[in-house]
Amino acid sequence: MRIGVDLGGTKIEVIALGDLGEELFRKRIDTPRNDYQQTLAAIVGLITDAELATGQQGTVGIGIPGAISPFNGKVKNANSVWINGQVLDKDIAALLGREVRIANDANCLAVSEATDGAGAGRPMVFAVIIGTGCGSGIAFNGRVHSGGNGLAGEFGHNPLPWMDEEDRQYQAEVPCYCGKPGCTEIFVSGTGFMTDYFRLSGERKKGHEIVEALNQGEEFAELAMRRYERRLARALAQVINLLDPDVIVLGGGMSNVDRLYHTLPDLVNEWVFGGECATPIRKAVHGDSSGVRGAAWLWPQQ
Repeated sequence: MRIGVDLGGTKIEVIALGDLGEELFRKRIDTPRNDYQQTLAAIVGLITDAELATGQQGTVGIGIPGAISPFNGKVKNANSVWINGQVLDKDIAALLGREVRIANDANCLAVSEATDGAGAGRPMVFAVIIGTGCGSGIAFNGRVHSGGNGLAGEFGHNPLPWMDEEDRQYQAEVPCYCGKPGCTEIFVSGTGFMTDYFRLSGERKKGHEIVEALNQGEEFAELAMRRYERRLARALAQVINLLDPDVIVLGGGMSNVDRLYHTLPDLVNEWVFGGECATPIRKAVHGDSSGVRGAAWLWPQQ
């Protein structure tokens, strides 16, 4: 049995998977925000619940909104800031009495979809979370590729490529929390989509409300979506020029906009070197469950 834990800023979820990936147990609780010791206790409690409910002991993988530094073994870059600077894997392992594997949540998405999702059977899967923020992960042969610095797939914190005047104006008005200008995240996250719609219309709407307006033919919603599509296409074209993955998988709230899977392929072709591209762009099969399932699959099938 494999146990996966998805540690988020607002919720912690656990799943137990059988050897064929079948779901045996699942539970979700609120995250004890800003309290590291309570967060440890919550994670261990969920793992204990899973093992009591199934009558089995499992391997444990945990997905986090950050990374483990290969230099000092501590969590870094997590927006759940109270886990930064902590040796989370070692602390959980000590409480459980066994090894624990930890990876970035976008890497967990990539592993999940490479194992039994939209990228199953493909050697290299590039997975992008386009939700509140924008992160990405890389799986080679179903396993996480995190890189020597633990930064592989930090797609959202590179500058948006091939900026036009609209993009430069947006960049000047919308800062990224990381302190660098023009990050892809401020353009192609769900938050970026909502921000651009507000700049165009003067009206604040949630992402699903903008999509609903789009389906009703609203002009500002259509313009915001066209700009969003071209920005995301350029960002993905740059990924293809660098890595040429076998498949690109989209997760997060914006991945539910079905129109993207029709418009992005032709737009990406405009920016890929040589103008030829057959890279499939697919929605994550497991949706919101991809992160927690990918955490479980950090212990791959033998």
